[in-house]
Amino acid sequence: MDEENRNKPLVNIKNLKKHFIKKPSFLGKTLLKQKKTVLKAVDGVDLDIHQGETIGLVGESGCGKTTFGRTIVNLYKPTSGNITYKGINIRDIKEENMKTFRQAVQIIFQNPYSSLNPRKTVGDILSVPLKNRGITDKTEREVKIGKLLNRVGLAPRHISSYPHQFSGGQRQRIGIARALAVQPEFIVADEPVSALDVSVQAQIINLLQELQEEYNLTYLFIAHDLSVIHYVSDRVAVMYLGKVVEIAETNELFNNSLHPYTKALLSAIPTVDRKKRQDRIILEGTVPTPVDIPSGCRFKTRCFMKKDKICDVEEPKFIDIGNGHKVACHLYR
Repeated sequence: MDEENRNKPLVNIKNLKKHFIKKPSFLGKTLLKQKKTVLKAVDGVDLDIHQGETIGLVGESGCGKTTFGRTIVNLYKPTSGNITYKGINIRDIKEENMKTFRQAVQIIFQNPYSSLNPRKTVGDILSVPLKNRGITDKTEREVKIGKLLNRVGLAPRHISSYPHQFSGGQRQRIGIARALAVQPEFIVADEPVSALDVSVQAQIINLLQELQEEYNLTYLFIAHDLSVIHYVSDRVAVMYLGKVVEIAETNELFNNSLHPYTKALLSAIPTVDRKKRQDRIILEGTVPTPVDIPSGCRFKTRCFMKKDKICDVEEPKFIDIGNGHKVACHLYR
């Protein structure tokens, strides 16, 4: 990635928030909950993603990673904040022009068992994005589908098969082919290998990297497996309770993590090398929810490095300690 592309982000996210309203619930005619509650899945995220790079996004289940990814590709409408793609705010894109944006920005879903229509053949599934590209001739579509299947490691004869006839890894390859069919520039890969066997994970990861080099793709790679993130990412962002708390170049973050939450995550990585093993950091204390976020630092209820009362009253801001390594923690203010 050259310096010019590095200085001009392909995707720019500023103070992005996505909140869900939980309405009062009823059992028959009985009101169970009187007040509306707000679930703050994504609660103010800033992130730049540059052409040709892979940003890894990690964090515990429920921290908002998937919601963040789906909001970027406009599957969810943001509550507030801005998402800019190539200098254009997606909120300013008219509905009739949204088709162009959706072709340029695609998503690979986590579960290959539920992301494909079981009543459609592979040919039917891949025909839809090709039709959206304006390829109306059936013969031409079949030729392109055959090439797509070949490129993701499947055979053209699979064009008439149904999703239930494939293994999990093969289904994920179909999902990748569907994303590629519209010739995108930016792909959100939402835990694309978490539902697969380890041997199949390696095949899919290698395929994604080959496609990135071949088509100059840009990835937001969402995962909870830090070993996978270390292997695929140029930079890594760590998310906790709806916010990014640390971001850095991959090797910098893994070798010089700063935020207590990042340290705890990295300590949990299994290794067979005894020299590289480190003491496991067990996070204790109350685990907060996106419905009831603590005041001040949202990690304070579990932080093993908390020393200052400021953590209780003031939310930490991002501090750049150099070389693009940023952390939101009062220890470095």
